[in-house]
Amino acid sequence: MLGKLLRSFRSSHEVPLPQPDAQLALGALMVRVAKSDHSYKLTEIQRIDRLLARLFGLNPVAAAKMRATCEKLDARAPHTDAFAELIRAELDHAHRLSALEALCEVMLADGMPHVEEIEEIHTTRVMLGLDEADLHAALTRARAESG
Repeated sequence: MLGKLLRSFRSSHEVPLPQPDAQLALGALMVRVAKSDHSYKLTEIQRIDRLLARLFGLNPVAAAKMRATCEKLDARAPHTDAFAELIRAELDHAHRLSALEALCEVMLADGMPHVEEIEEIHTTRVMLGLDEADLHAALTRARAESG
Protein backbone atom coordinates (compact mmCIF):
# COMPACT_ATOMS: atom_id res chain seq x y z
CA MET A 1 0.00 0.00 0.00
CA LEU A 2 2.75 2.45 0.95
CA GLY A 3 4.71 1.56 -2.20
CA LYS A 4 1.65 2.24 -4.36
CA LEU A 5 1.13 5.59 -2.68
CA LEU A 6 4.79 6.58 -3.14
CA ARG A 7 4.73 5.55 -6.81
CA SER A 8 1.62 7.61 -7.47
CA PHE A 9 3.15 10.61 -5.69
CA ARG A 10 6.37 10.35 -7.68
CA SER A 11 4.73 9.84 -11.05
CA SER A 12 2.36 12.78 -10.59
CA HIS A 13 5.27 15.13 -9.89
CA GLU A 14 7.75 13.94 -12.51
CA VAL A 15 8.71 16.57 -15.02
CA PRO A 16 8.38 15.21 -18.55
CA LEU A 17 11.65 14.86 -20.41
CA PRO A 18 12.24 16.96 -23.50
CA GLN A 19 12.16 15.38 -26.92
CA PRO A 20 15.81 14.56 -27.67
CA ASP A 21 17.64 16.51 -30.35
CA ALA A 22 21.21 15.95 -31.55
CA GLN A 23 22.68 17.79 -28.53
CA LEU A 24 20.71 15.81 -25.95
CA ALA A 25 21.35 12.61 -27.89
CA LEU A 26 25.11 13.24 -27.79
CA GLY A 27 24.93 13.97 -24.07
CA ALA A 28 22.98 10.77 -23.47
CA LEU A 29 25.53 8.81 -25.49
CA MET A 30 28.33 10.32 -23.38
CA VAL A 31 26.52 9.15 -20.25
CA ARG A 32 25.99 5.73 -21.83
CA VAL A 33 29.69 5.37 -22.68
CA ALA A 34 30.67 6.42 -19.14
CA LYS A 35 28.25 3.94 -17.57
CA SER A 36 28.97 1.07 -19.97
CA ASP A 37 31.65 -0.37 -17.68
CA HIS A 38 29.11 -0.39 -14.79
CA SER A 39 31.01 2.41 -13.06
CA TYR A 40 30.04 6.06 -13.32
CA LYS A 41 32.88 7.99 -11.74
CA LEU A 42 33.15 11.64 -10.76
CA THR A 43 35.95 12.13 -13.32
CA GLU A 44 33.58 10.97 -16.07
CA ILE A 45 30.77 13.23 -14.84
CA GLN A 46 33.13 16.20 -14.72
CA ARG A 47 34.43 15.43 -18.23
CA ILE A 48 30.87 15.21 -19.58
CA ASP A 49 30.02 18.56 -17.99
CA ARG A 50 33.13 20.19 -19.50
CA LEU A 51 32.40 18.69 -22.92
CA LEU A 52 28.79 19.85 -22.88
CA ALA A 53 29.92 23.34 -21.87
CA ARG A 54 32.60 23.45 -24.57
CA LEU A 55 30.55 21.94 -27.37
CA PHE A 56 27.35 23.88 -26.77
CA GLY A 57 28.59 27.12 -25.19
CA LEU A 58 27.04 26.46 -21.79
CA ASN A 59 28.03 27.76 -18.40
CA PRO A 60 28.91 25.11 -15.76
CA VAL A 61 25.45 25.12 -14.16
CA ALA A 62 23.63 24.77 -17.49
CA ALA A 63 26.03 21.99 -18.52
CA ALA A 64 25.36 20.09 -15.28
CA LYS A 65 21.59 20.49 -15.77
CA MET A 66 21.90 19.25 -19.34
CA ARG A 67 23.90 16.24 -18.15
CA ALA A 68 21.24 15.45 -15.56
CA THR A 69 18.61 15.51 -18.31
CA CYS A 70 20.84 13.31 -20.47
CA GLU A 71 21.19 10.83 -17.60
CA LYS A 72 17.41 10.56 -17.42
CA LEU A 73 17.14 10.17 -21.20
CA ASP A 74 19.79 7.45 -21.11
CA ALA A 75 17.91 5.60 -18.39
CA ARG A 76 14.68 5.66 -20.38
CA ALA A 77 16.07 5.11 -23.88
CA PRO A 78 15.91 1.60 -25.25
CA HIS A 79 19.00 1.46 -27.45
CA THR A 80 22.02 3.44 -28.54
CA ASP A 81 20.77 3.47 -32.13
CA ALA A 82 17.95 5.91 -31.32
CA PHE A 83 20.46 8.54 -30.16
CA ALA A 84 22.93 7.81 -32.94
CA GLU A 85 20.16 8.10 -35.52
CA LEU A 86 19.29 11.60 -34.28
CA ILE A 87 22.90 12.68 -34.48
CA ARG A 88 23.40 11.14 -37.91
CA ALA A 89 20.24 12.77 -39.26
CA GLU A 90 21.00 16.24 -37.90
CA LEU A 91 24.77 16.58 -38.18
CA ASP A 92 27.20 16.56 -41.08
CA HIS A 93 30.30 14.37 -41.17
CA ALA A 94 32.57 16.90 -39.44
CA HIS A 95 30.15 17.34 -36.54
CA ARG A 96 29.59 13.59 -36.22
CA LEU A 97 33.37 13.24 -36.04
CA SER A 98 33.42 15.85 -33.25
CA ALA A 99 30.69 13.87 -31.47
CA LEU A 100 32.79 10.70 -31.72
CA GLU A 101 35.78 12.61 -30.37
CA ALA A 102 33.69 13.71 -27.36
CA LEU A 103 32.64 10.11 -26.74
CA CYS A 104 36.29 9.06 -26.87
CA GLU A 105 37.18 11.77 -24.34
CA VAL A 106 34.56 10.36 -21.98
CA MET A 107 35.95 6.86 -22.50
CA LEU A 108 39.44 8.11 -21.58
CA ALA A 109 38.29 10.22 -18.61
CA ASP A 110 38.86 7.62 -15.90
CA GLY A 111 42.21 6.41 -17.18
CA MET A 112 42.34 3.14 -19.08
CA PRO A 113 39.38 2.37 -21.37
CA HIS A 114 37.38 -0.70 -20.41
CA VAL A 115 36.25 -3.35 -22.89
CA GLU A 116 32.60 -2.31 -22.52
CA GLU A 117 33.43 1.32 -23.26
CA ILE A 118 35.47 0.37 -26.33
CA GLU A 119 32.59 -1.80 -27.60
CA GLU A 120 30.12 1.06 -27.05
CA ILE A 121 32.39 3.43 -28.99
CA HIS A 122 32.72 0.98 -31.90
CA THR A 123 28.97 0.34 -32.01
CA THR A 124 28.22 4.05 -31.94
CA ARG A 125 30.85 4.80 -34.59
CA VAL A 126 29.13 2.45 -37.02
CA MET A 127 25.71 3.91 -36.24
CA LEU A 128 27.06 7.41 -36.82
CA GLY A 129 28.19 6.36 -40.30
CA LEU A 130 31.88 6.81 -39.49
CA ASP A 131 34.74 4.49 -40.43
CA GLU A 132 37.85 3.18 -38.67
CA ALA A 133 39.96 6.09 -39.95
CA ASP A 134 37.45 8.49 -38.38
CA LEU A 135 37.73 6.62 -35.09
CA HIS A 136 41.52 6.75 -35.22
CA ALA A 137 41.42 10.53 -35.82
CA ALA A 138 38.87 11.03 -33.03
CA LEU A 139 40.94 8.97 -30.58
CA THR A 140 44.10 10.87 -31.46
CA ARG A 141 42.41 14.23 -30.81
CA ALA A 142 40.69 12.92 -27.66
CA ARG A 143 44.02 11.74 -26.25
CA ALA A 144 45.52 15.17 -26.97
CA GLU A 145 42.59 16.88 -25.18
CA SER A 146 42.79 14.45 -22.25
CA GLY A 147 46.56 14.63 -21.96
